[in-house]
This record gives sequence, structure tokens and C-alpha cells, in this order.
Amino acid sequence: MRIVANWFRRYFSDPQIIFLAILLLISFAVVITMGGMLMPVLASIVIAYLLEGLVGPLERRGLPRLASVLVVYVAFLAFVALVLVGVLPSVSLQITELVQQLPSMISAATTALLDLPEHYPELVTEAQVAELIGVIRGETVLFGQRVLSWSLASVVGIITILVYLILMPLLVFFFMKDKELILKWFHRFLPTHRTIVNGIWSDVDRQISNYVRGKAWEILIIWLVSYATFAAFGLKYAMLLSLLVGFSVVIPYIGAAVVTVPVLLVAWFQWGWTPSFIWLAVAYFVIQALDGNVLVPLLFSEVVNLHPVAIIVAILVFGGLWGFWGVFFAIPLATLVQAILTAWPIPPGDQGDALA
Repeated sequence: MRIVANWFRRYFSDPQIIFLAILLLISFAVVITMGGMLMPVLASIVIAYLLEGLVGPLERRGLPRLASVLVVYVAFLAFVALVLVGVLPSVSLQITELVQQLPSMISAATTALLDLPEHYPELVTEAQVAELIGVIRGETVLFGQRVLSWSLASVVGIITILVYLILMPLLVFFFMKDKELILKWFHRFLPTHRTIVNGIWSDVDRQISNYVRGKAWEILIIWLVSYATFAAFGLKYAMLLSLLVGFSVVIPYIGAAVVTVPVLLVAWFQWGWTPSFIWLAVAYFVIQALDGNVLVPLLFSEVVNLHPVAIIVAILVFGGLWGFWGVFFAIPLATLVQAILTAWPIPPGDQGDALA
């Protein structure tokens, strides 16, 4: 107990550190215990935070706050309406077509696999091919069962979506319109001396705003460019595949590798080993190369200084806790953890160990 007490005095002697630790514990507990109930509120806060990046430039040009909010909010509603009317029906139709085409695709894949032992007997045996075909058929049955269960639960999902469509736009508007009022209300419950917390928030806010807004633009640009490319080649399910490619940028390192499989498989089932397949594959890899080497440096003015291992661990942990939003905010949350650890006061006797 004496060792624990000495450690506590060394690292929690500052009242601001105690307040920071309590604030983090309360925030984490609220999200874990009430995250499902508060999901519309949390999602609306995220959207309002994203749109604030468009409101700020309008205010700096002399437009009043309310007028800036209304302009951005109307543009946001127009974008949502465009997605609901123009994108979702097309994606839903293409998912249905893809599910219907799965048996013929599996048949073509089975035929191609059965030819492998004949052409490459030293690499692949008939037993291995038969086992692989059995696994593919089993996974297909499970996928069909998941689709059926999803369709049976679609009524509840539709009701939830309708609630979100009504509730979230209202929340987004009031979060944007009354931003200063809401922040002042929260400040009433904070201690007067909070230098450490303000410093951490200033650093994290700069990096998170840069990352989240840049990532939103990256998703949109990659989605549109991929759709234009796939449509120009005449690739089936162009809207669905381009949407997957756009959202793949949310997961660094892993997303691009995973989404490459369905894109190339659909192209192969459509064209086989033809010049069209090769040129589409080349165009797709050019898009990925331009994204990593041109678009990302342009959109992200500040590089998140995190080791790849830390990024992957953050994606696994926060994605497991909060699903899509956890994956989307994995890097900002990891940045928050890093900023807290960096700003946490180290006792003078431990600085040498920390530097080592």
C-alpha cells in the first residue's frame, strides 16, 4: 500500500491531473453505458463538428454566425437528400443483383478451381480444391442466412432510420446554432484552473479537426473518382463498389487491401483475363497510389505522429467498442491518448527514465 500511495502522490499530486482523470473516466463511462441510447446525439455532434469547418470560413469573410450556419445547413440537407434519393436506391438495387448473381459466380469460380489441378498438379491437388469449394459453399449459405435475417429485421431498421432522419437534422442545427451557448453551459461545471486540460484540448482539437474533416473529403473524392472510373469501364455494381472503395480509406493499411478483393473479383467474373480486366486493375491501383501520395498530403496539413502498430491497435480496440464510429475515430482517439500521455507531468526523478 505504501508503494501505491507513493506512486499516487508522484503522478496525481496536481489537482488538474486529478480533474483530468475524473473527466476521462466519466466520459468513457457515459459512452460505454449509454452509447446506444445517445447514438443520435453523438452522431449529430460529429456531423456538427464536421460542418463547423465550413461555417468558420464564412464567418471570417464577414457573414454573421446565423447566416453562415443556415447556408451550411441547407447545403448539408441538400447533400443528404441527394444521397437518399440518388445513391441509396442504386446501392440497394445493386446489392440485390449481386446476391442474385452469387450462384452463377460461385459456379464460375468452381469451374476455374477445378481446372487448377490439371494445369498445376505440383502446386494444387484435387483434395485441396474440393476442400476449398466446400468452404466457399458453406460461407455462401451463411451469407444467404444473414441476408434473410437482415431482411426479416428490416422493419425495425426502417423505423430506426426514420427516427434518425427526423431527429438528427434538428440536433445538428441546434448544435451549430447554439454552439457558444452549449459550451458556456459546460464551462460552468469545470474548475477555474484547467491549464493542462485546455492545452490538451487545443492540441487534440487541431489534429482531430484536420484529420476528421480531411478524412470526410477523402472519402467523398475517392468515392466519386472510383465511381466515374468504374462507370467508364462499364463495371457492374459500380456504385456499390465505389462506395466500398471510398469508405475503405477510413481504415489505414487494411481497408484498401480488403476492398481490392471484391473489386477485382467482380471485374474477373465480368470479363475474365481480358484487356478490360487488366486496364481496370491498373486504373484502380492508380487511384490508390494517387490517394496515398497526392490526395492525403494535400488534405492533411498535419501528419498524425503515430506508429503503425499504435494505429492498428487503436482500430481494433475502438472498432470493437463502437463499431463504425470507433473505426472512424480510432486515429483521433489514439491521438487524444498520446496527447494526454505527453502532457501528463513526469516527476523530476523519472524524466531520465522517460527520455531513455
